[in-house]
Order: sequence, then structure tokens, then C-alpha cells
Amino acid sequence: MTETTDDLLIERDGPVLTLTLNDPKTRNSLSREMSQVGAEVLTDASYDDGVRVVVLRGADGNFCSGGNITRLQSSIAAGMNERMASVSDMHGWIKAIRRCSKPVIAAVEGAAAGAGFSLVMACDLIVAASDARFVVAYVKIGLNPDGGSTAFLNRGLPPQVASELCFLGDPVSAERLHTLGVVNRVVEPGEALAAARELAGRLASGPRAALARAKQLIDASRRNDFEAQLDMEARLISEARSHPEAAEGLQAFLEKRKPDFTKF
Repeated sequence: MTETTDDLLIERDGPVLTLTLNDPKTRNSLSREMSQVGAEVLTDASYDDGVRVVVLRGADGNFCSGGNITRLQSSIAAGMNERMASVSDMHGWIKAIRRCSKPVIAAVEGAAAGAGFSLVMACDLIVAASDARFVVAYVKIGLNPDGGSTAFLNRGLPPQVASELCFLGDPVSAERLHTLGVVNRVVEPGEALAAARELAGRLASGPRAALARAKQLIDASRRNDFEAQLDMEARLISEARSHPEAAEGLQAFLEKRKPDFTKF
């Protein structure tokens, strides 16, 4: 099943939902409409039992160039409330990715710049072509990062590396980010989507509820102290033990067979 909005392509292939940023003439720059639709789709996916994994990619060999420069320039004359509203829409999409109970995988070809880099960093897993480039580009046009860039970078990188990316605005390679533990897979150019979908297939056959709890725990660990995190783990694993997924997984282990989680 494929749906198309003006600049976001929505494709459903079984349990895998693929969202394609689709404005090649601007290298898939973000618009308020794209952000609003993206947030809605991710929110709906959380409640759709038929969707088990989401893949996020860009059209025509680029992931996303970030904010549209023409729109950014026109916003200079806008009031503070209007400027805040446009950022809020993009932040709504970022929040929806993190709140989505399903794993979200970024498939990155070409450039992921500015808020496009933020979208990538918001995802649970990142697959990137070896020639992909990531850049926190804001400083080049006299702006500071948004879209959660500083939060994501400081969680995943040493502060000196985060400062380098934000202060200089120079591109960083997929290979370097892979070495630093930010990118999960580096593949040949043109292969990011296929590799992301292969990974999505593996996740789609996994225990949906258990994956959702794992994502919830990973996010909570960033705000919980150690004891609060232990308490949350204890509560969620206790809930998990009565879930049909656990019954299937434990029985399959005892029977020395592969569990079938797709029926739940």
C-alpha cells in the first residue's frame, strides 16, 4: 500500500512502514506540512498492530537537507510566536519518533544536514551508505541547533566531539560515526534502504511488546537515576512474564525451536 502527500511518501509493505521524505528539488528539506504529517503517521503507527517497524529515508539519493533556506529567510520578518510554531511542528515529529512504540530505522544516503541530522539521530537504529555525510550545519548560517541535536549528540558522543560538530559545522562521515558508535551499519552506496529493510524484517519477526518495552526503558534511562531504572525494569519484566510473547519464547526455548512472535 502506498500513499502520497505533497512531500512525504507513505508505503506499507506487510509489517514494515516506510516514510520517504520526497522533495528532491530541495534535497528533501523539511516543511511544516511534512513534519505535521510525519508526526501523525508515527503516532498512528504506535496504535496499529499491523505495523511492527518503521523505516525513514529520503528520495533521490539524499536523506534531508534540513530546514528550507528560503522559508528560513522569510521567517526573519515573522513574529516570535510564528517562528516558535514552525519549530514546534518539527519538534513534534522528533517527539513522535521517540514516543512511537515501534522501532524506527533511518536509511541514510547522501546528506543528512541540520534538522535532517536531528531526524536521523532521533531514530532507534541508523543504517548509512559509506559515502553519506552528516552535518550540524546551523553555524554556517548563523543559527544554533534545534530538533534535539544537542541532546542526541551529547548522549551519543563525547562533549568535545559534539562541540566540534556544532561549532564548526563540518561534515562527518558515516565511517567516523560508526567508529564512534552512533551509526549501526555502514553499507555500499545505494544499499542503505535494502539493508534497513533487511534489519526491519528481523525486527518485524521479533516480540512486538518486548521491543516496545525495551525502547521505553532505553528512553527512561536517560532521565532516571539508577534505582528508579531498576524499579522500572522490575515492573516491566514482571508484566512481560504474563504476556503471550513470553509464554511462546520460553516454550520455544525448551522445545529447541524458533519462536513465532508474529501471531501476537
